[in-house]
Order: sequence, then structure tokens, then C-alpha cells
Amino acid sequence: MKRLTIRARLTLIYGGLFLLAGVVLLAVTYVLVDQRMPQPFGVKLSDLPKTSPTTPSGQNIDTVRDLLQQVQDEAKRNALESLLTQGGIALIVVSTVAIAFGWLLAGRALQPLLQITGTTRRIAGADTAGRGLHERIALTGPPDEVRELADTFDEMLERLDRSFDGQRRFVANASHELRTPLALNRALVELAITRPDASAETRRLGESLLAVNERHERLIDGLLTLADSENELTERTPIDLAEVCAHATDQAGKQIPGVPVRRALAPAPTSGDPVLLERLTFNLVENALRHNLPADGWVEVRTGLVSGRPTLTVTNTGPVVPGYDVETMFQPFRRLSRERVVGARGFGLGLSIVRAVARAHGGTAEAQPRPGGGLVVTVTLPPA
Repeated sequence: MKRLTIRARLTLIYGGLFLLAGVVLLAVTYVLVDQRMPQPFGVKLSDLPKTSPTTPSGQNIDTVRDLLQQVQDEAKRNALESLLTQGGIALIVVSTVAIAFGWLLAGRALQPLLQITGTTRRIAGADTAGRGLHERIALTGPPDEVRELADTFDEMLERLDRSFDGQRRFVANASHELRTPLALNRALVELAITRPDASAETRRLGESLLAVNERHERLIDGLLTLADSENELTERTPIDLAEVCAHATDQAGKQIPGVPVRRALAPAPTSGDPVLLERLTFNLVENALRHNLPADGWVEVRTGLVSGRPTLTVTNTGPVVPGYDVETMFQPFRRLSRERVVGARGFGLGLSIVRAVARAHGGTAEAQPRPGGGLVVTVTLPPA
């Protein structure tokens, strides 16, 4: 019983109650008919005379009385059996129809719950936290308990939606506001180290400050990209992943030389935001180059159609990655072994931006450890 759905349980309850009521009604009818059934032929046995003037003795009268008794009993028994048989058949037929109508009525009564469940499932299955919260149940109907539940759920979604929107706006606004002082700091430091009378110590200090300033600028750019990629795309442009990868690998190879990059770029047409897709590809290639072996390392970039969907795969050599640490690397500010980023190898935003951009385009970004060390990151996007 516990494995049945609510609709099936309600149907069984309705059908069981109807069948029970029908059985009780049939039993009561049987008893009443048995008690109130008149004698067949309208003759009572007590009305028959003990003897008859046309017969020499009462033997023939007794024989007639016995035969009449048997006929009466047989007629009553047949009537009661017919009542039970035909009443039972009618009860079964009507119960079957009642169960069918109970199934339909239970489905109609549970339709608002199915609507609530469907909306909840779509929101829970959203690719990114906070996405899908703009959807509402908006249940119509009488103000009953189910309507109250749906309205309460809509109110909760409204508050969560405002909370996530406020968080994204805060990240974007804070990042924009931090850009101005960083740009001012860079200009002042560059002015100080380019002065003719600047000492060598001042120049070294200025170069260190410029490196720190550049690091902070990259962090803010990453935060801005992450905040923008959390939003759904409103405009899409046809684009080929192969062209994007060709440009991104060239740019990343210039910034981090020394590691050979193998390219197998087959056409992979899709649609989306070219800037975000370029950032996605650049982050993947840059991560693959940055987190690599100092010697004998390599990176392989492949694009193409897999099962009709544009796919980008970036494979690199590097340190051995445990399987249980792969998902952690997709979290912001996290790197291998769940450590917070404090070093000079990046901020841990690369893969989180990759997944956010992929999900904003309706795709996926997954990674798995490569045998011997390194990662195999696969991004799948919808076809154009």
C-alpha cells in the first residue's frame, strides 16, 4: 500500500467504500425480501382443508399440501438466488464504473498538486543556483488548502528570487566599484616608476605593486564574468566553437609559452554569447597550460559534434587528480585538494566560470581525471 501513489490509494479507498456499501445494501435487501416475500400463488398452507368432500380420505390433501410447500419453497429460493446473483453482478459492474470514475476524480483533485510538483521539479533541476526562481505556480481555483499551499510556495520563491538577484547585483556592483581605484593605483605606480629620477629600488617596488594590481584586476574580471554568466542569455549569436578555440588557444599560448598545444578543431556550430564562449574556452586552455607538468607536458584541444551536440574537450597532463576532488574544483575560489586559493597560480575561478557559462547556454561542463595525471574537461552545448 505504501508503494502506491496517492491517486491509486484514493481510488482504492473510494472503490472499497463503494463496494462495502453495496454489499451491505445487498445483504439488507436480501433479509427484507426474505422476510416480506408473499406466498406464491396467493395461497397459504393453513387455508387448505384437512379433508376434502370429493375424496375418500385426507391422503390426497396431504400430498397436495406437500407439493404446494415444495413449489413455494422452490419459488422463494429461486427468487432469493436471482436477487443475489443479479444483484452481485450489478454490484460488480457498478463498482468497476465507480472505481474508474474514482480514478478520474482523484486525478482531477490531485491536479493542483501535480502542478506544484512540476514547478518545484523544474526549479530544483535548474542548472545554476537561483536560476528558475522567477517561475511561479500561479494556481487558480477556490481558496482551499491546496491554493493556500501554492500561494505560500510562490511567496517563498519571490523572496528567494529577490535574494539571489540582490547577491548577483552586489557582486557586479562591488566589482565595478573596485575597478576604479585599481585603475588609479596602476596609473600612479606607472607614473612613479617612469620618472627619470626614480631609483632602482623604487622601480622594483613599483613592478611588484603593478603585479599585485594586475592580479586584483584579473580577480575582479573573473568575478564580473561569473556574475554575468549566472544570468540567462537574452540574445544568442550563431558561432562556431572551432573558430573560438583557434583564437583562444593562440592567446593563451602567447601568455603561457613552453607547453605544446595539440589542436583537432572540427566544426561545432552553436549559438550564444561570443564573449562568454571565448572566456570559457580561454579559461579551459589557460588552466590546462598553467596546471601542467614543467617538462614533457602537453595540452590537447578538440571540438566537434558528439551525438549531434557541439562539444569542446580539453585534455592536459599534470598532477594526479583524485576523483572525489573533481567537483570541488568547479567551486569558486577552490583548487585541488579543497584548498582555498592563496598562491600565484590563479584564483580558482576558472572552472567555476566555465561551468557557469556552459549552464547559461543550456549546456554542461564535466571533468574527469586523466590516467597518469591531469584532467579531461568536456563542455557540451546545444546545437545551433
